Amino acid sequence: MGAQLANILIIEDDLTLSGQLSQLLHHGGYAIDCQYDGPAGLERALASEPDLVLLDVKLPGLNGFSLLKRLRAQKQTPVIMLTACGAEEERIRGLRHGADDYLAKPFSLEELQLRIDAVLRRSRPPLGARQGELDQLSAGVLRLDRDSQQARVNETLLDLTAIQFRLLWQLVAQRGEVLSKPYLYRTVLDREFSRYDRSLDMHISRIRRRLTDAGLADPVQTLHGRGYLFA
Repeated sequence: MGAQLANILIIEDDLTLSGQLSQLLHHGGYAIDCQYDGPAGLERALASEPDLVLLDVKLPGLNGFSLLKRLRAQKQTPVIMLTACGAEEERIRGLRHGADDYLAKPFSLEELQLRIDAVLRRSRPPLGARQGELDQLSAGVLRLDRDSQQARVNETLLDLTAIQFRLLWQLVAQRGEVLSKPYLYRTVLDREFSRYDRSLDMHISRIRRRLTDAGLADPVQTLHGRGYLFA
C-alpha cells in the first residue's frame, strides 16, 4: 500500500489475537478499529464504512456467517474471514456468503499482510473505476467486451469458451498483478483449488494458444508457486 492507507475493522473476540493484529497493522500505517462481538461489529461495519473487515467466524452474540450475510444485504465492504484451522466447510461457507478471502488459524502475520494488500488492490481499481462496472477492457491490440463475451486481437475474434473469457477478463482487469491459483479457482471456476486439479492450467494453455494464433506474443506469464500474470 502507498501513503494513503486503509481503515481496517477487526471483529475478533480473542483479545490477545485482536491486540496483536491491531498492533501489527497500526505499525504498518493502517487506521484500526476493534470490536469484540457480533452485534457491535455489525453496527460498526455499517456505520463507519471501513475499507476492509477482518471477521472471525466464532463470535458471541452473532456469528461471523450471520454478520457477513447481514452486512452483504447493505454493503459490499471487502471482508477477510478468519476461520478455524483445517475447517474447510467454514471457508466454503464464508465464500458463499460473500467473503472476499479467508485465512485459517493459526496464520503468519506476513501472510495476513499479503492477503490484506491483495484484497485492497482488487477493491480499489485504478483511476477510480470499479471493475464490476466496466463493460470493455483493452490491452494494446487485445480488446474484450463483456456483454458479448468476445475477445479480439485487432480484428481477429478469439475462439474462447465462457470460462476462458472470464479467466482472460480477470487477468487483463488486474494486469501486472500476480493472481494466485486459489483466487482464480474461486472467482472464475467457482470452486476450491486442488493441487491435483489441472483444469485451470488447461484453460490458461488454450488462452495462450488462441492469443499466439492471432499474432499476439504471449502476455500470460506463469510464476511458479505464485500464480499467473498478464504483463
